[in-house]
Amino acid sequence: MALSPSSASPVLAPPVREITLDGEGVTLSGLVCEPESEPRALLVALHGGGMRAGYFHGQADPATSLLTLAASCGYTALALDRPGYGRSAGQLPEGMGLSEQAGLLRAAVRQYRLRHPRGAGVLLVGHSLGGKAALHTASGWTDGGLLGVDVSGIGDRWAVPARELTGQGHRLSHRMHWGPLALYPPGTFRLAQALTTPVPHREAREISDWPQAYATLAGEVRVPVRFTFAEHEKWWRSDPHSVRAMLDRLGSTLSRSERLAGAGHNISLGRTARVYHLRVLAFLEECRALADTP
Repeated sequence: MALSPSSASPVLAPPVREITLDGEGVTLSGLVCEPESEPRALLVALHGGGMRAGYFHGQADPATSLLTLAASCGYTALALDRPGYGRSAGQLPEGMGLSEQAGLLRAAVRQYRLRHPRGAGVLLVGHSLGGKAALHTASGWTDGGLLGVDVSGIGDRWAVPARELTGQGHRLSHRMHWGPLALYPPGTFRLAQALTTPVPHREAREISDWPQAYATLAGEVRVPVRFTFAEHEKWWRSDPHSVRAMLDRLGSTLSRSERLAGAGHNISLGRTARVYHLRVLAFLEECRALADTP
């Protein structure tokens, strides 16, 4: 006899737990959510500046969590506090530059893969400064099994004057980072206070140099890459000409960009987070298929 809605057991989201990993002698903290069966692949998520790994496990609405969604679809999802954040902040009070972070991140992912089922490979997912770190990490990847990179909240041409990149007042900074308040579930900003932290000094001083860094770095990224631009993104130019030129600089076998309607810069905490995360997983499946193609 079929169960009625009132008697059916609720479907529980996979549990998210804290984890620590060694990154070349630096302890990196994070969150991990694992599927019940053998994982299809490993998704490694890197947060933006001034945030923490919990950015990918939004608390205002369960539907915003990339970690539980990925695990429920058969993937292991590992969100790391980048070097200079979380547990590593005590060891790295000034933080690290993005290229230095990449070495530690690769080591931490290597350790996780050695100790846990690895699936078909790794997709790096990065937001904002974490997207830059993901591209740096991909450019020096030598362990094999890197399927692709999926980034949001970055381009390679600023849409704001250089003087606005640092030292903004609170009101301007909030509008640039979040966009319209209605794009986020109720309670987002109160709960996000637990995620926010100062951007480490060594990371912050590189912010304005990204266009030049990307021009050098992009050709070293050989795996598929997908960029997502929020409709209300304020930091980066996303006109067709700028985006096409950005993609052409990559050394990738496949590159594309998408625009997400109804989203602000912090996509993974917004009302459209689930739409974006489902597209991330679809891209992961595409990368898996490409890796299996002779």
